[in-house]
Amino acid sequence: MTAERPGLVAVGVEEEFHTVDLRTHRLLPRADSLLEQLPPDRFVAELQRSVVETNSRPFVRLDDLAEDLAALRRGVVAAAEPLGMGIVAAGTVPVVDLDALKVTPDPRYENMLDEYQLLAREQLICGAQVHVDVGDRDSAVAVAHRLGRWVPPLLALSVSSPYWLGSDTGYASYRTLLWQRWPTTGPVDGLASAAEYDRLLDELVRSGVISDRGMAYFDIRPSAHLPTVELRVCDACPRVEDVVLLAGLFRALVIRELAAVDAGEPPRPGHPALVRAATWRAARSGLGGELVDPATGEPQPAGELVRALVEGLRPQLEGTGDWELVSELAEAALARGDSATRQRAAFAAGGMDAVVELLLAETRANIEWAPDAGPARREVTRMLSGYRTDADEAVVFDGTARSPYGTIMNALDRLGPEGLAERDRERRRVQRNLGMTFRVAGEDTDRLFPVDLVPRVIAAEDWRPLQRGLRQRVRALEAFLHDVYGERAVIRDGVLPAWVADESPGLLPEGRRVPRSAVRCAVAGIDLVRDGAGRWSVLEDNLRVPSGIGYAMANRWLAARVMPELTSTLPTAAASRAVSVLRAALTRAAPALALVTSGPQDSAYFEHRLLAQELAVPLVTPDRLVCDADGVHLDDGRPVRVLYRRIDEDELFDAVPGLTEAMERGAVTLANAPGNGVGDDKALYAYVPRLIEYYLGEPPLLDNVPTYLCRDPEQRAEVLDRLAELVVKPVDGYGGMGVVVGPDASADELDEARERIAAEPERWIAQETVDLSTHPTFVDGRLEPRAVDLRAFVVQGSEPAVLPLALTRVAPAGSRIVNSSQGGGSKDTWLLP
Repeated sequence: MTAERPGLVAVGVEEEFHTVDLRTHRLLPRADSLLEQLPPDRFVAELQRSVVETNSRPFVRLDDLAEDLAALRRGVVAAAEPLGMGIVAAGTVPVVDLDALKVTPDPRYENMLDEYQLLAREQLICGAQVHVDVGDRDSAVAVAHRLGRWVPPLLALSVSSPYWLGSDTGYASYRTLLWQRWPTTGPVDGLASAAEYDRLLDELVRSGVISDRGMAYFDIRPSAHLPTVELRVCDACPRVEDVVLLAGLFRALVIRELAAVDAGEPPRPGHPALVRAATWRAARSGLGGELVDPATGEPQPAGELVRALVEGLRPQLEGTGDWELVSELAEAALARGDSATRQRAAFAAGGMDAVVELLLAETRANIEWAPDAGPARREVTRMLSGYRTDADEAVVFDGTARSPYGTIMNALDRLGPEGLAERDRERRRVQRNLGMTFRVAGEDTDRLFPVDLVPRVIAAEDWRPLQRGLRQRVRALEAFLHDVYGERAVIRDGVLPAWVADESPGLLPEGRRVPRSAVRCAVAGIDLVRDGAGRWSVLEDNLRVPSGIGYAMANRWLAARVMPELTSTLPTAAASRAVSVLRAALTRAAPALALVTSGPQDSAYFEHRLLAQELAVPLVTPDRLVCDADGVHLDDGRPVRVLYRRIDEDELFDAVPGLTEAMERGAVTLANAPGNGVGDDKALYAYVPRLIEYYLGEPPLLDNVPTYLCRDPEQRAEVLDRLAELVVKPVDGYGGMGVVVGPDASADELDEARERIAAEPERWIAQETVDLSTHPTFVDGRLEPRAVDLRAFVVQGSEPAVLPLALTRVAPAGSRIVNSSQGGGSKDTWLLP
């Protein structure tokens, strides 16, 4: 992961909170009773029994992180208040009785108390820690040292601990002075690799000064086991928006330094002694005085330095889509002043009680539900019982709705499980009337195409960059198809090994007979997956006979019929718009268009019939096509200049004598062209990023899932060693056939996959397992999280265009395979403009 791809850099936050007695305002060592009521994966104990820690999910969108942080605060506040406890997010609480407080009963913490004595007892402090995922641990180590000089202004934005043991310390962050007493705090040295960092940690543990790696408390810390770099110096922030600001700024700094590392730029001067001195100044003055300018080493008013920092990070913030939010939050933070200043003003007005009341109020501020997000709805809450939100797109851990799902959840709550069950029965009736079915290979009867009632929303912040990346990818694949059946320059220039093309089952002789002027891939279906952090990747390319457009149209019409209260507020393009774009692309060569199908026995015949109807073109089987000297026409004499092919090329050419020759001389255009399978071969997939750079001279805008080619001995050895962790696929597979998902497979299935790879390694690839995002799906009166992907459609006429219609596919319970032939279903999908 590099700084060229800021949209892939996820950020998460750990926040620590004090528990105080709502009556006396003193610290209350009852975090254990509070934690009994909260999800253990999101709320954990800390060294002191008066501290609770929350852990956000990592996100690529700062708005999503803000929602999660607000929900976590909402949860801990709601659980604490009935117990007589208040929650305070601040570096320190003004009134503390050291002798009355005990550490959490845990062997690690008790050992820390025994070893560090007063130092451990004094750690009645709370911080906010920001974690940025940089892709690998070497990158985390490379940037950690370079970031050290930017610690002071970030600390100044967070200062919230002016009081200690009932007295004003004169510092804006006295927590910093308490924290820096640990033997491993301060800037981390410049190190060459993660391996060197690990040796340093091992030497520190071996010295006996710290008991484990987790006690390396550097201001900017590379994780000892994850590919993250962590900001650890900041005070806990009373206002949640200040935490969001810190997360946005720190991620932008990390991205900037990643780019500098990639470019080979040396670190800028930042001696550890100067960094420590500048950190002290930030702890002393906060935003109310001067800070040390990291660029010049000279004093500068804090407000000017913060504004310069934000402006200097504008390219990175625009790259992550955070510029407007972060700049607005920064100005608001400067306008209201730091927390230490606000606390002193409260003390002047009402003493220490007023200070604690201020901190309690600010900790609760801005954690209310966003418009339409909550509070948790009674019927929806009932349907969500036991729902896992680890990677969910729509539901927050407390059962509230993520933006923009509030309207949808309101409608579901009004209907309730009984109303939804009736709507689901109506859905089935409508589907039967429409004939909305498909057939699984080997079966004699049709099935209803599974459609869930809960629509999926793709936010504009996601859909806009996805469209750019989709157009780019299909342009490159089109260039490759022309090249591989022509001059083969990509092979001659060493960008693509010859075997990738030559051994592909999709490389066909008929592909060489397609006219050079023809568009080879008129319709592409690109399968996208999203992980829990919001990162999108391309899972597969479909360039032969991609299905799904008709089912996506039918899903929209079905939703309008069955759930009109939702679709009436639909802020997305109508299905008719997609039909117009598709028709324009298909008829670019000529207007005489027909859709060719193998007939009612085809598993997707419903879709063929629907598309022909909407495009207002003949739906024909191969036996109705006639080729002669005049070209191609139907058996009733109507000419055909373009065939929208929804049938395998071999079947079509075998059934229509002379069609290959007609195509070769330009009398008819096939959409899509024969031989496109070489372009969506799973082995070629691994090289698509190179193809984009080679043909377009551009960096890829969409990421690939890391892929291993079993044909390569080294990669095959890694695949076989990690088979239980990876997804194995045949290079020419489709429809989920032959796929083995390692983490979900049985021992027998893994053994069988191992034997197949060993016997024919060239036929297999493996990919890293993506933890697919989940989406609420209505099943038997409940809402269950099911894994989803997204098939987007790109058509090529005068230029590539992404259809304003996409198909969300839904995996069955306990599975990650979304194909309908494997038991998967679908959803109506709202693409927000």
